[in-house]
Amino acid sequence: MTESFNSDYIKAQIIQMNDSIEKNPTDAIGKAKELIEICCKTVLERKGVTINKDWEVPRLMKEACKVLKLSPDDITNTAKASDTLKSILGNLAHIAHGMAELRNPYGTGHGKPESYKGLSPRHARLAVGAATTTVYFMWETYTKQD
Repeated sequence: MTESFNSDYIKAQIIQMNDSIEKNPTDAIGKAKELIEICCKTVLERKGVTINKDWEVPRLMKEACKVLKLSPDDITNTAKASDTLKSILGNLAHIAHGMAELRNPYGTGHGKPESYKGLSPRHARLAVGAATTTVYFMWETYTKQD
């Protein structure tokens, strides 16, 4: 990646994803997964964590959440709405895992046969929305801590 990962980069990627939803849902899904991956790698690198080349998106998300203190275990039981926050934070990992699984058969990055039939724009919109929310939350957490 030659561009610096920052809020402007995130906004530009979101515009590209949203522009792709209707005309190329496969591209939007691929970009959504890539945005999560880039965010995790950037956070980890900037926090001084050595990234294992074998880590895939779910592991990258787990490690990034760990350094950002966004794991369910980081929420004390006395915090307001602790059970709800723990549940939502736990779902961040599920989003990353789901995006990786969705991208493999329905996103860009793997060659598709001529008979390939992708998902509809509504599925791409879900992927883009989930990735957008996840990345904004993680990046805002990172910038607040830094």
